[in-house]
Amino acid sequence: MTAFDPQAALDTLAKEYSARAAAIRRDLARSHSPDFAEQAVQRQNDEVLEALLAEAESSLLQVGKAKLRLVEGSYGDCLRCGEPIEEARLRVLPAAEYCLACADLAH
Repeated sequence: MTAFDPQAALDTLAKEYSARAAAIRRDLARSHSPDFAEQAVQRQNDEVLEALLAEAESSLLQVGKAKLRLVEGSYGDCLRCGEPIEEARLRVLPAAEYCLACADLAH
């Protein structure tokens, strides 16, 4: 197993979320069909795209917060209990704020 590099993992996530948000913004900026029925479908699609954009922007914000914790030296510490977040969890969710036990309590 390779060593976990949180900065690289967070940078990769930030690029992915930024690219996703940019692509969604491009899709939302396109013009709609003059056909009313087609416009209705396109507007429904826009609602889905807006939800996906909100999710991408929220995820990008979480990555930014994780990068700040990395700079501050608190990256990998659970925000609820203060215990270290398991490396396996950070490998899967590099922006994780909570250890598995605390994340389970939140849901």
